[in-house]
Amino acid sequence: MSRPSSSAGVGDIRSSTPRSKAGAMGATRNARPGNTNMLASLRQTQIIASKPVLPAELIAVILDYVPVPDLLRCARVSRRLREMVYDDSRWIQKLRAIGVWDEAEARRGLDDALRRKMEVQRVHEETEAKRSGGDLSAANRTSTRTRAHAGSVTLFDAGHEERRYQSSLDHSQQPVRRPSLTDGFEDLTLSPASPNGASDGKSDPAVALHVLKRVQSIRGKARQEFAKVYAALGPLYLDLSTWNNQSNSVIFRLYRDPEQQAQVLSQLRRFSRCDHAEGWAVRQGKLDALVKVFESAVLREFEQGLAANDVDVRMKRYAHVLVSLNGGRAAMDAYIDGNAVIQKSTILGNPLDCLDGVAQGHVDLNSSQSFFERLARLLVDQASTIDRVFPSGVDVLTPFLSRICDGILTDYLTTLYDEAHDHGRETYVKAVSGTFSQAVRLAASLKSSKSSSSDFAAQSSLMITQCFDRHIDLYLSEELGFFETRANEDVMRWERELSEQQETTESYFMSNINRQAAKRDFLTSFKKVVMMPVNVLPAFPFAASKPVPNPALTSLEASAASQSRPRTPTITDGSTPNRSTSPVYEAPTTELAAKAAIMNSRLEGIKTLFSIEVALGLTHLAQSCIERAALFVKMPGKHGLDAKEQCETVFVKLLEVLGTRHIRTGFDKAVEHLGNYNPRQVREYRAQTHSGDAAIEKPVGVEPLVTFLELVNVGDLIQQMIDVFYAQELVATKLTDRDDFLDPAVKEKKRFEQMLDERVAAGLNKGIDVLIDEVEYIFATTQQALDFNPGADAKPGSKAAAVQDLDISPTATAKQIVDMISGHTCMLVGSTDKNMLDVFMQEVGLRLFTALCKHFKRQRISVDGSIKLISDINHYSTFITSLRQKPLLPYFAALRELGQIYLIHIDPPGTYFGGGGGKRISMLSTKATKTSLQSKELAAVIADHERYHGIFPTEEVYEFAERRADWYVVKGDVERAMYGVGCSVM
Repeated sequence: MSRPSSSAGVGDIRSSTPRSKAGAMGATRNARPGNTNMLASLRQTQIIASKPVLPAELIAVILDYVPVPDLLRCARVSRRLREMVYDDSRWIQKLRAIGVWDEAEARRGLDDALRRKMEVQRVHEETEAKRSGGDLSAANRTSTRTRAHAGSVTLFDAGHEERRYQSSLDHSQQPVRRPSLTDGFEDLTLSPASPNGASDGKSDPAVALHVLKRVQSIRGKARQEFAKVYAALGPLYLDLSTWNNQSNSVIFRLYRDPEQQAQVLSQLRRFSRCDHAEGWAVRQGKLDALVKVFESAVLREFEQGLAANDVDVRMKRYAHVLVSLNGGRAAMDAYIDGNAVIQKSTILGNPLDCLDGVAQGHVDLNSSQSFFERLARLLVDQASTIDRVFPSGVDVLTPFLSRICDGILTDYLTTLYDEAHDHGRETYVKAVSGTFSQAVRLAASLKSSKSSSSDFAAQSSLMITQCFDRHIDLYLSEELGFFETRANEDVMRWERELSEQQETTESYFMSNINRQAAKRDFLTSFKKVVMMPVNVLPAFPFAASKPVPNPALTSLEASAASQSRPRTPTITDGSTPNRSTSPVYEAPTTELAAKAAIMNSRLEGIKTLFSIEVALGLTHLAQSCIERAALFVKMPGKHGLDAKEQCETVFVKLLEVLGTRHIRTGFDKAVEHLGNYNPRQVREYRAQTHSGDAAIEKPVGVEPLVTFLELVNVGDLIQQMIDVFYAQELVATKLTDRDDFLDPAVKEKKRFEQMLDERVAAGLNKGIDVLIDEVEYIFATTQQALDFNPGADAKPGSKAAAVQDLDISPTATAKQIVDMISGHTCMLVGSTDKNMLDVFMQEVGLRLFTALCKHFKRQRISVDGSIKLISDINHYSTFITSLRQKPLLPYFAALRELGQIYLIHIDPPGTYFGGGGGKRISMLSTKATKTSLQSKELAAVIADHERYHGIFPTEEVYEFAERRADWYVVKGDVERAMYGVGCSVM
């Protein structure tokens, strides 16, 4: 060999032969004939015989870049080079570069071969054991040793390697048979093909069409499999480097059909991947140029068929040719670009039709629906055409749909949204959400082609929804801004109309006031106010006619008498005085009367401070916004998360506007109106405006408090409505997690409920003050002095009235108070939180207890009147027991014990006139003894701490005892008795 690499690679092999060693030693002896040292000669021989060699790894790398014919020649140089060339991994690498080697198949084949070999060896051993007549145990031992050896075939056997080495030395002197040059490459032509296209090999042109499909992945047979490929495609591939004109290539002379030419060119492109020899770039460049020219020619034929709509002949044929050549990407692009729908997108619809002739804030989605329907029909038709034109396995519908989305659909949506945004926020958000819903339905209605992937539905939905990516951020921002603006406008409109209603009512009441006359007669007005408060509010005379009653002057008793909660008044309910009709009552002529009427209308208007209709409108507005934004939650990635957060943000804004702007403001005004309530002034107003009407002489409740409790019921209904809205719109749709306490919607909902509880508690606290003021007013106006001290109106010196029938029923005052308080507390049951209701009940009970104590200390109670007192106390105690509040029971139990101090009868001390001296002294002594015992009994009752459960100290019980009608008569005896038992009240 003349190659330097070959001579350098085999230098160490030649030096190890006996002939080479003898020649080297002879040269040494000739150089130094006088040297008789054997070791020195051997040492010199080693130095002379050493030659520089290349590492085996470097030689293996060099062989990777050697052409196949030269590889076969290298294999003839030496045994070691032959082993390197014939190494199975080298040919596997080439097959893998072509793309025909399947590692999994090779492993399965190797495992099957080993299994078959072991099975044959086992059968052979069993047969031999039966022939030799050996026992079964010997056969088992032999089989066991065989299996043990078979399982260790991958281990290094030193003895086996030594025998193999000795055998190679023994045969080294024998002539070695040179391997044939065509060993494994029988059909290979080592020299390039002749210019006339004739081939010296045995290759059949038809073999090259399917040679790559017939390659098998077998361990140890990779060289033979590659030889088949090289024999079929090698001559054709090498022929490309001999021609400058691609039309003269042998490919076009051997294969006439475009289908065969495409198959051969496709296989040659794959085969060129294993070409790493010198000049590979030139050969691959010529192959690529040839493929490009061929592809251009076929593509022109395909485009002509597309223009002529020749689907089943020309388009189908040349599409298959292009797919066989390189996958058909050029055919797909030509089909998509040349489609009439792509070129004339306006035939599907005009986006501006959605905004023509529509009202402000609306959008005509029928036009867009027609656009999506036509687009859906088009895509279904195109799927059928694609199945007819392109072979199976080529997905053309997916890139076609991608082009439709990027071009037609995106342009349509962008034009529509830009114009809708100019029309306003409401139009824009409705357009975006409406078209997105239609686009989702479009994706669901599409039908896949035969070559589409199994996840075509998911891919099509993703491509269609991606058309909205550029609009999502602006849409979410505009949706939130639209809700905030609209909600604030609704609340402001309600407040403005409510304020206008109040101003209209006040201006009506103040219309007949002559302010100049009032200024001139200021002193007279002041005198009337201070000295004659009863005449401040004159009655309004009725007009001659009887028109519809004015709600602004409706009596407080009418609303209090209604036990059921009325519907929340709206601004359009007619609350504003009708300017076109004459009022029922003439306007007040004095300023104080007008102010009283204004206060009355404000108290009546507590129930209109916030409206359930406004809350319902805001809730519907939030529902529509959330439903629109929830459509985008299913979008993948960031936009879906943003849409989900948007839904929660809308709910948070709803609670902020509804709670802070509407409900809280209404409760604050209601509490303010309750604070201005004066029961005496209301009674006087009733007496002035409804004189002679006996049906309303006894009110059943505190009118402002009744109205406030109706407002509490409205607030409770709103809270229940928010709970239902939260559960259905957010929790059921999995837009939020009610168990996540860090979620903004959950936190805001708890804050809203806390605010509502606080406002209700503040109103109930003020309502308790109003309720107790009403109780004290009833005590002061209805409790008669003779109720607890009968006979006090007898004239001095006259005989006592005859004893009437004993009446143990409670007084009318106690019944009225219990009925009034019971009516107010029952209104809260079911509409207020249990804890808050318990606090309210307990506070009412304690305040009632305090009011009763004050009231009893103002009464004069006789022994006969104590029956009525005890009956009243029992009536109050029974009512408190019905409230089921254990902390209140000791207070009224002590109050019942307190009534005992009025039942003890003490005979007044005096002189008995009626007999002789001795008999008189005896009777006086007996009477004094009886009086002393009664006084001690009363003193013991007063001083008994345990009797009153620690509620009343001795000093306070003593104050109650002072309200006895006979106290000034028996005071001395009782105090002496108290001092005797060691008690002191001073």
